[in-house]
Amino acid sequence: MATLTIITNGNLSATIDSAGAQLMSVKLGEGEYLWQGDERYWARRAPVLFPIVGCLRDGHAISTQGDVTLGRHGIARLYEHAVVSQTPSSVTYELASTDETRASYPFDFRLNMTYAVADGRLTQTFAVTNTGDVDLPFTLGGHPAFNVPVPGEEGASFSDYELVFPEPWTAEVPSIDPQGLQDFSKMHELFRSADRMRLSHELIDELLTVVFVDVPGSSVKLVGPAGHGVELDFEGFGFLGVWTATSDSPFVAIEPWVGCATAYDESDVFEEKRGTITLAPGETCERSFSIRPF
Repeated sequence: MATLTIITNGNLSATIDSAGAQLMSVKLGEGEYLWQGDERYWARRAPVLFPIVGCLRDGHAISTQGDVTLGRHGIARLYEHAVVSQTPSSVTYELASTDETRASYPFDFRLNMTYAVADGRLTQTFAVTNTGDVDLPFTLGGHPAFNVPVPGEEGASFSDYELVFPEPWTAEVPSIDPQGLQDFSKMHELFRSADRMRLSHELIDELLTVVFVDVPGSSVKLVGPAGHGVELDFEGFGFLGVWTATSDSPFVAIEPWVGCATAYDESDVFEEKRGTITLAPGETCERSFSIRPF
């Protein structure tokens, strides 16, 4: 049975659901920064993406252990995760492979998700362990969505917000087709020698998802006209997705990813997908990103 856990430190609090180990709330004081889900736009809030990000070609790939048949963003968001440790300011969940998961992803794994609040930041940590006797290939990512406007920015519109990067750079992003596959041979230059980009429903509608590659400093801020927003730091995540659901959705998802959807220039061999991490038996890999509301 799904349970909600609240963790706090100072005036920052977060709520996590054991169903999917999904972040459900990020509050600074009484102000809610995380999108609260609405079926008119998008019912989820911040699903965990594992063992893929995005989609496979026709939902299928081949691997050393047999067929991989996974829907968009994989399986972690579909299952109940067990709480294995908890303090007032942190909680760790666990999802382990079963006969059911092996039917679509034929590998043995343990996924531990830890959420911790400290020093004004929420840190989300993925720890993947290979519990099998063959190499374990996977990608992973976060999908937190944020209210637009955020607290303190009441009345601001979607296009009043900017993504602000640590330094000027030139951003070229791949095309995405209606099936969700990426085409790195057709790149779109969004800006040149700039450190910010204004949010645009029209741009996201056109590109379906904006997929930044190798963001300088592995950091970005979502900033409103009054100076409030959120900062994400995501060292070790080579991709950053920016998405919203419809042309009038009052939220934006800012998604640190290790890996991305299958691309036109890739085969259907699962182990050969961009960004794939491969663990030997017994090995563990950790990746963390943080969210700082302000």
